[in-house]
Amino acid sequence: MHNLVTFESTPDQHIRDFLTAQKSAQNLGMLRSLDARRDLLQKLAKVIEQNRELINRALQADLGKSRFEATIAEVDFVLSEIRHSLRDLKKWMKPKKVSTPWVLMPATSRIVFEPLGRVLIIAPWNYPFQLLFSPMVGALAAGNQIVLKPSELAPNVAMVVSKIIRENFDPRIICTVNGAVEATNVLLEHAFDHIFYTGNGHVGRIIMEKAARFLTPVTLELGGKSPCVVTGQPDMAITAKRIAWAKWFNAGQTCVAPDYVLIEKHLRDDFLLHLKRSLQEFYGNDPASSEDYGRIINERHFKRLNSLFKPSDVLIGGESDSAQNYIAPTVISADFNHPIMKDEIFGPILPVISIDSFEESLNIIARREHPLAAYLFSDKSYQIERFVDQVHAGGLCINECLMHLSNPNLPFGGVGPSGMGAYHGQHSFELFSHKKAVLRRFFIFDLKLRYPPYLGKLKPLAWLMRLLS
Repeated sequence: MHNLVTFESTPDQHIRDFLTAQKSAQNLGMLRSLDARRDLLQKLAKVIEQNRELINRALQADLGKSRFEATIAEVDFVLSEIRHSLRDLKKWMKPKKVSTPWVLMPATSRIVFEPLGRVLIIAPWNYPFQLLFSPMVGALAAGNQIVLKPSELAPNVAMVVSKIIRENFDPRIICTVNGAVEATNVLLEHAFDHIFYTGNGHVGRIIMEKAARFLTPVTLELGGKSPCVVTGQPDMAITAKRIAWAKWFNAGQTCVAPDYVLIEKHLRDDFLLHLKRSLQEFYGNDPASSEDYGRIINERHFKRLNSLFKPSDVLIGGESDSAQNYIAPTVISADFNHPIMKDEIFGPILPVISIDSFEESLNIIARREHPLAAYLFSDKSYQIERFVDQVHAGGLCINECLMHLSNPNLPFGGVGPSGMGAYHGQHSFELFSHKKAVLRRFFIFDLKLRYPPYLGKLKPLAWLMRLLS
């Protein structure tokens, strides 16, 4: 992978200057109207389409990402979010009428959705375009001003994003800050109305601490070790194919990739056989030469991943090339004492752990931290029902992996250590909106029991409340 552009940090004073400009423009109400938000979203879609090739080249340079993966998981994913928002935005923005208790009558009650204000979006490197622009779509739909902080570990995408935003949008509405940790620290020294961060839990805690100074609400999209359970008698060829696709998409650098497989012992050999066949079908005999298989983001992560297993663990794959930051699709045998089971893998290595029963898998998952996603492959309805009922995770897929992200009607987010807050579609709009309560009463009836002096009024008031409840 070779850089297309030189990556440069944004000077501190420049950051302060355009943050000040955004702050001074906050009261102008530039995105209060439906038409203004629609116009901006339509322009964003047009600009993305015009720069599709540049975005694809940057993703290839940073991650070795294939055109297909760049299209469906980055560019078209965001465009789909925009189309969904444009279609339903009028409905989302409409004040929501709610019922009013009889004791308050005559009156009406409604919830009005208004912009939070200025939103900071901090993106990771694994899907550096999608995970920056997808939350931005929701924030713009809700009428907010945006500060984008791309990942410095994907420098080509960061510079393309900066070019797109700088050349097409009013910096009082959308601006971009490039740089490493120092730039992020400068940003966090300023007050925002919401911070949206995707990344790891360590940095998430730091962001929460800094946000607490301003009492800024934070959405954290983190990760964790997402389990995949194979039990019952599922179609093993399809099971293996779906797991293989989800695990090795983006070379395993996906926050909701299956992190490990729990499989009943009697199914293990058949699963491994079909998994090997699927990998050969996907990437051929030499995945290093496949145009559809990506690379590890940098040398540091390459070394980290290679240190997680030894040759004797390997069941499939295991080859690597430091010159390319390449690690083959790799399957290893493991147990819960193995070093790879300590933290999220975030790479193309899949541990397979044998279990005695479906019940054991539920107990194992319950003992571990709540994951961002959990997956079950089974043909047994009672197992499916118990999995949905008992597994506490950000989201679930049954007989599938990853694909819950593609439904904009489903919220995407974590729980506990895997994150807080959820977005996509209307959930994004509501996340970046303040739900303002509005009660309107009329003058034709005024209950005198509410006013002092209160002597002797408590009993009739209690009777009236019981009557009207």
